[in-house]
This record gives sequence, C-alpha cells and structure tokens, in this order.
Amino acid sequence: MPAYAATETLNQLQKNYPEYRYKEAVLNPTNPRDRTADWEADVVNQFRQHEAVREIVGERPSLTGRSLYIAKPIQITNGACLQCHSVAAAAPPTMLKIYGAANGFGWKHNEIVGAQVVSVPMEVPLAHADRAFTAFMASLAGVFVVVFIVLNIMLSWLIVRPIRRMSLAADGISTGDFNQPEFSEKGDDEVAVLGSSFNRMRRSLEKAMQMIDE
Repeated sequence: MPAYAATETLNQLQKNYPEYRYKEAVLNPTNPRDRTADWEADVVNQFRQHEAVREIVGERPSLTGRSLYIAKPIQITNGACLQCHSVAAAAPPTMLKIYGAANGFGWKHNEIVGAQVVSVPMEVPLAHADRAFTAFMASLAGVFVVVFIVLNIMLSWLIVRPIRRMSLAADGISTGDFNQPEFSEKGDDEVAVLGSSFNRMRRSLEKAMQMIDE
C-alpha cells in the first residue's frame, strides 16, 4: 500500500513535471505496470548482489536521448508486507480479484525485491546548469561593472581631480598669478606628497619674484 500510494501521488505530480519519471520497479510485482524493464532489473540485481549499496546513480539511453537516474532499493523489512506477498492463500480477496494470484508472491523478509527509480532527461539538469552558469556570469559581469565604475570614480576623485587642479594652478603661477590657494598636505599618499612639493615650489618662486621686484 505505501508503494502504491507513492506511485499514485507521484503520477499526479508528473502532470506538472512531465520530464521527471518515478517508478517502484519490482522483479515480481503485484501490479504489472511495476514490473522492471531490462535496465531496471539490472539495477535491482546490483542491489541484491551488493546489499551494502543503498543508492545507485547513473545514465542510460532512452527514446528521448540520455537520461539521468537515481535508484534506491526496496527491501522487505516490515513483516506486515508478507501478509499480502508471501503466498496467494494469505492475500486479501480484493487484491486477488484485481490482480490475480499469479504475481507478487513469494517475497521473503529482508529480501530486496525492487528499486525506487527517479529518472529525468539529461536536457533538464543540463538546462539547469546552463541557467546557473548564465546567472553566475551575469552576476560576475555586474560585479566587474560596479567595481570598474567605483574605481573610476575613486581614481577621478583622488588622483585625476587633484592633478588637474595642480595643472591649472601651475598655469596661473607661470603667468605671475600667485593668488592660487595652496593644496592640502594631509595624508601620506603620493598626491599629498606632490601637493606639498608644489606648495614649496610656489612659495620659493613667489619669494624669488619678490626679490627680483625689489
């Protein structure tokens, strides 16, 4: 019943997500729709041969191309399951009426009888990966643009603007205009050092011009 309920529920979900496929694949199922395909039988037999393996992930060819699948074993760990799947005589009459007495019996306690298999076309994870890569690259490009703009603003404010002011001041001083304001000498960066040197040069030149006038 849990396997039937899970299958029916996920069949409803497949209406909204048709690319995903879920199956309770069983070697000897009660419902013929749950019988393993050849590749599913191989997966179940891997679980039966290596009981320590609890999950198998792989790729397989399908009618629509390559598909990605993940499988987990269906193991009879609950003894209540054997009430319906041990022998036909012990099964509920309604079950025998619907499915007959030929299939779904002979199961044993702790036996791996099938696998829960979820599969999806490779186009789906590849499409997700492409969207994630596109989003990452767009975000990275956005970060670079922001950093580029911020660096240009800082470069203009901290270096280009002071140098342009010094250039204009130098032009004025070269024509004898010593009314140019001095530059700030605060800080230890190269622009502050250059401003300090420019101020000294201006004072020296101004004194020299005053001595010549005298």
